[in-house]
Amino acid sequence: MSRILIAVFLMALVTYIPRVLPIIIFKNKLNSRFFKSFLYYMPFAVLGAMTFPNILSSTGNTYSALIGMIVAVVLAYFEQGLMKVAISAVLAVYIFQLFL
Repeated sequence: MSRILIAVFLMALVTYIPRVLPIIIFKNKLNSRFFKSFLYYMPFAVLGAMTFPNILSSTGNTYSALIGMIVAVVLAYFEQGLMKVAISAVLAVYIFQLFL
């Protein structure tokens, strides 16, 4: 029982430190444009890095996955809504695979 409590305490400590450390280090407001832009774009970069490999293997055919990705990127670039982007990409993949 004591080993479980020690494990729970250590896990709580390990997850608490990364949350408190930035508050301790950055007490003042960030004035650096570099750090502001870095922290702003970091979630998008991580999400893209996690999502991109799965896009290419999502349909079982790399070419149809590329077609869907291109349609989604173009529509997202022109600031279309999320539903329009997702449905259009799915339809593009479906139509492409109909002709295979």
